[in-house]
Amino acid sequence: MNLPSETELVENYTYSEIKLGQSSRLLRTLTLEDIQAFAAVSGDTNPAHLDSAYASDSLFHGVIAHGMWSGALISALLGTQFPGPGTIYQDQALHFVKPVRVGDTLTVTVTVMALHPENKSVELDCRVSNQRGELVLSGIAKVLAPTDKVRLPRVTAPQIQLFDPQARFNNLLALGRKLEAVRCAVVHPCDEGSLSGAMDAARYGLIVPVLIGPEMRIRHVAAEAGIDLTGIEILSVPHSHAAAEKAAEMAAAWEVEMLMKGSLHTDELIHAVLAKPALRTGRRMSHVFRFDVPLYHKPLLITDAALNIHPSLKEKVDIIQNAIDFARILGVAAPKVAILSAVEMVNPSMPSTLDAAALCKMAERGQITGGVLDGPLAFDNAISMQAAQIKNIQSVVAGHADILAVPDLESGNMLAKQLEYLAGASGSGIVLGARVPIALTSRADGPSNRVASALLALLVAHNARRDHPRPVW
Repeated sequence: MNLPSETELVENYTYSEIKLGQSSRLLRTLTLEDIQAFAAVSGDTNPAHLDSAYASDSLFHGVIAHGMWSGALISALLGTQFPGPGTIYQDQALHFVKPVRVGDTLTVTVTVMALHPENKSVELDCRVSNQRGELVLSGIAKVLAPTDKVRLPRVTAPQIQLFDPQARFNNLLALGRKLEAVRCAVVHPCDEGSLSGAMDAARYGLIVPVLIGPEMRIRHVAAEAGIDLTGIEILSVPHSHAAAEKAAEMAAAWEVEMLMKGSLHTDELIHAVLAKPALRTGRRMSHVFRFDVPLYHKPLLITDAALNIHPSLKEKVDIIQNAIDFARILGVAAPKVAILSAVEMVNPSMPSTLDAAALCKMAERGQITGGVLDGPLAFDNAISMQAAQIKNIQSVVAGHADILAVPDLESGNMLAKQLEYLAGASGSGIVLGARVPIALTSRADGPSNRVASALLALLVAHNARRDHPRPVW
């Protein structure tokens, strides 16, 4: 058994060891992550601490720390150093003098100013100064000092993984900030989720919605959900099949530049699109998920987890090419594609590893362009550089993948749902390969997911304008 070293132990000061004038200090540098973590734990989301645009116009002209963050440092000193474990807070008075900003290094000092033997309490003068020697906080603490001597292993603080879904969402929306809204056929929006998602996308300036479905049913859903349809174009058709057919007709005639799935089955919509030769591009249609994953350092694309059940090698070429082209639209100059399997070695008994090896060779010969491919890669070494190094995998893709190309729909769909429900990822999705993009959402998707999917389709629609004359209505 390994015993803790002297530096790993924390020792307290009992009341009998404490003298008047005795002091202790602690140093801490404020980071932006400290502010975000304090906001997450306390629930104090005052924009003065979290919104740089708001804070720049405030009295302090920039983001500042929560006042109680500095106060918490006093508590940390009292509880861990002096008097240390066994200390009980009785009272704390604080006077806030100056703001604390990101990068400030604070020196926290507590000095004994009174001892009360009748109840073993101690009064301490508390002062917090920044790196310029300026006082930022002062006060008086009253504590019950420990009476029993203890020497304990130092407790390691739990790690906090910070993830700001709203910030990631805002970053995604920024990609379309300068793009005008496009006409979008919203196919059979006959439940609250799909109708509100379409209207939210319109409110964000992403789409000009054309609602296609049974008009009375759509208006009933809107009334029940409190959704205002004033000025919104509605094309009334009797059922979901007719809605999908009408939407495909409009796309083929360039009356709309994108489609958005409502409350109908995906195969209904895709079948209607495939039935229109004018919507074909010569490339197989495929689906791409875009995820913001809390523990991954950049957005992650997964394909195909929703459309192609068991794609052939030839079909995988189109699936990967669609994803690469899409990643480039999102601003990734040379997307790194990890072709996934259960293992990272080619195994003749595992067809997915043979496909991966063939796809990499096809990319070398120019049959897949615009990206960097590697595979087969297992999920761990596609995502983790450390896992790749342990297995001695030399790859520019391993640990840095932008795109995960899965073997089949089953594995991809399970992976996507695991990221969302176990890893807390924020997802959106789009169908590519047709002449118009299709924002594909699930009934379980929340409002931001639906808006994000519309944003992805908007980016693709504007990119398509370079190859096609702009529609005139």
